[in-house]
Amino acid sequence: MDIEQAFLLLIGATCGGLGWFANQLYHAIETLRKDLTDLEIQIGSDYVRYDRLQDMLKPIALGIEEIKESLKHKADKP
Repeated sequence: MDIEQAFLLLIGATCGGLGWFANQLYHAIETLRKDLTDLEIQIGSDYVRYDRLQDMLKPIALGIEEIKESLKHKADKP
């Protein structure tokens, strides 16, 4: 085996390793895309939208305001 064959063997092994690494990256990206799609679907269905949350919190905010007003006019307040 002369130097040229050893060099070609080294280049072939390097290209094979890089090809394997690129294949692993490709499959990892595909898995991440699928996971991201699943997460987007889950977020859209599991969480409350902001406007619905505001409608639900209005009675609580009104109750807190009533408590504040009653504490403002408390008789034993200095």
